[in-house]
Amino acid sequence: MKDKNKIINSAVNTIDIEISALAGLRSQIDAHFVSVVELIAQSNGRLIVTGIGKSANIATKIVATFNSTGTPAVFMHASDAIHGDLGIIQKDDIVLMLSKSGNTPEIKVLIPLIKNFGNKIIGLTAHKASFLAKNADFLLYTPMEKEACPNNLAPTTSTTLQLVMGDALAVALLEYKGFNDRDFAKYHPGGSLGKRLYLRVNDLIISNEKPQSSPDDLMKDVIIEITKKRLGATAIIDNNELKGIITDGDVRRLLQQNLDITSIKAKDVMSKKPKTISNEALAVDALHKMQAHNISQLIVVDQNQNYTGMVHLHDLLKEGII
Repeated sequence: MKDKNKIINSAVNTIDIEISALAGLRSQIDAHFVSVVELIAQSNGRLIVTGIGKSANIATKIVATFNSTGTPAVFMHASDAIHGDLGIIQKDDIVLMLSKSGNTPEIKVLIPLIKNFGNKIIGLTAHKASFLAKNADFLLYTPMEKEACPNNLAPTTSTTLQLVMGDALAVALLEYKGFNDRDFAKYHPGGSLGKRLYLRVNDLIISNEKPQSSPDDLMKDVIIEITKKRLGATAIIDNNELKGIITDGDVRRLLQQNLDITSIKAKDVMSKKPKTISNEALAVDALHKMQAHNISQLIVVDQNQNYTGMVHLHDLLKEGII
């Protein structure tokens, strides 16, 4: 039990140290931070993010976050930059440099080269007296007392601060630019997240059958239609007008009554006010409507309320919406 407690205490201590450092980071969100956000937002170029070691790892994540939230960004490894990759930097680009110490040899070599290009430099460092802090055009300061590592060596607290400052920048820029969920979907078209933002009901039903019965159809024929079209229901249509719906649940309840169904018609069983959704509605809206009414399918209608098909919960599952 002693060893278990030691493990738990070690983990909790790490978290506490990093939480304390993050609390200190809040005070650094000031006019300097605002200036950095305005600089990036108003730039005609990209944001080039660079670092070395663990800072480079954080830089790649920051770049990914920027790109997915509407701020064009490119990662440039600080070591590779001084061996040919400086060509990444274009005229209007801004360079964000990550370095805990701010004094690594690669950073010291890079800064004068970039300044010679005329590009603005944003320094992100834990040391205000460092070469990076003194020579950057803008400074994002990430103060910290110690790393969570018991030897105060392995980058832990410092990289957490870098990561959170990067997130703060990305989100502030997102809101500054008015970047919305539709914009977000443009950059996430392949995943389930993107599908929730752009996939429409019409996209779901395009390959579905279109179950349809008339009010005077016998239940025997209704059951065949439901079974044949495999969507668990059929729309009841009369003269192109939607009159109701019969689901497989309605059929089960009817059969439980031990009635002679040979003469029972669809109009005797149908629900007269079926739940519908527009074919132009988002697929995620269909999900919410199904959940709200505890149902498995919705009748799909066009702008003139004409029946165009049926969307089933399985369609949403297949597309990863759920």
